[in-house]
Amino acid sequence: MSNQESKSRSGRFDLPANELVENFNATILIEKRTGEIDIQNSKAHATMLGRQGIISETDAKEICRGLDLVAEEIRAGKFVYSVKDEDIHMAVEKRMTEIIGPVGGRLHTGRSRNDQTATTGKLYLRHAIREVQTAIRKLQTVFVTVASANIDVIMPGYTHMQTGQPILFSHWMMAFFWMLERDFTRFADLYTRMGRCPLGSAALAGTDFPIDREFTAVTLGFDGPTENSIDAVSDRDHMVEFNAAAAMCYMHLSRLSEELVTFSTQDFKFIELSDDFCTGSSIMPQKKNPDIAEKIRGKTGRMYGNLMAMLTIMKGIPLAYDTDLSEDKEQVFDSIDTLLQSLAIMTPMVEKMRVNATKMRANADLGYANATDLADYLAKKGMPFREAHHVVGAMVNYAIKHGKRLDDFTMDEYRQFSDCIEEDIRHEISLETCVRARRSFGGTAPEMVECQITRAREVLAREGAELGF
Repeated sequence: MSNQESKSRSGRFDLPANELVENFNATILIEKRTGEIDIQNSKAHATMLGRQGIISETDAKEICRGLDLVAEEIRAGKFVYSVKDEDIHMAVEKRMTEIIGPVGGRLHTGRSRNDQTATTGKLYLRHAIREVQTAIRKLQTVFVTVASANIDVIMPGYTHMQTGQPILFSHWMMAFFWMLERDFTRFADLYTRMGRCPLGSAALAGTDFPIDREFTAVTLGFDGPTENSIDAVSDRDHMVEFNAAAAMCYMHLSRLSEELVTFSTQDFKFIELSDDFCTGSSIMPQKKNPDIAEKIRGKTGRMYGNLMAMLTIMKGIPLAYDTDLSEDKEQVFDSIDTLLQSLAIMTPMVEKMRVNATKMRANADLGYANATDLADYLAKKGMPFREAHHVVGAMVNYAIKHGKRLDDFTMDEYRQFSDCIEEDIRHEISLETCVRARRSFGGTAPEMVECQITRAREVLAREGAELGF
């Protein structure tokens, strides 16, 4: 073993680590992406040690200089990642010490890899959350743009995938805006909950050096230090919670994907996805497959699996740090990458899709979508709604048997079912009237959807400005 390797293993052991153990235990190749953040962590710690007189100011500055040089190597792709270093923390410290000499060994004063890895993990995840929130905002902006461009397009609204009532396509589109808004706020809540810095908790009990945890916490952008050193080094709630929020966000993307797949079929033809977001068939030349939407839908299982993996890793781990926790990153990193990639690809896919207003309007005219409005019409004429519901059910049954729409009845046919029905019935159950009538807050009436879009734009402007988007 080299001198640095023997130091990382300590003088406790007679034998070097078995090569199989080195490869099995190493996390460095997974943690490569956190190198520069780990360096920020170490620079804050070194600066604090100098300020507190635990090491000299000169040594602290030299350590920070060495860490900056390591960061340059990482950015330039020159940094060598070796499983012999086990993790990114040891690799960075080793290389920094190679650059500046033995003074680099003072960096680890008053801290442990336990609090170091917890801090770097939180820092990286907070950065990732802001990336995810930015990607969510971009997709939400597209939802608003597409909804605004198709504000008056009527489509059938479904329950149980059966025609229910006519709605505006813009109202359907905005439903996904508010789904993602809940996701955005979940990530925002998690970001706030991650506002306490573990650095200075050391291995589990704190340290007897006179460190300033408030300084390092604020320097690294946290609200303050964690309150309990044992909990701080063993806490991975934020990683579990990120995977939970990511899985829920992905569930919403999957639901959108399902409708894009369905609505782009030859049977519906409500939308057409752009050619550059579809693929062909190896044998059927006419095919235009919505493979990208299907791929997103399929990756939902992977995101759920990442959540279950983190929950299972954390199950039954005793306080404080255990090596089980070194398995915390791979699933989270995969969730980050999968979610960011999928949000990025969904944004232009929705933006570029063509909306077939004519086909939507035609389908909304099928399936007796105005039956509820006919029942409401009778109720407004004084008939108890339950009775009106029964009467209209009988009218639909009659219409099906005679191949008619409710709009096609003669007045004599209408009055076979109720004397309440008057000449205004055709206007009252037209699709346009049905849609305009839904003026309750959050309803599908054009003016209510316009109000909804206005509120959405205010949300995008307000929170985007606050978060620097």
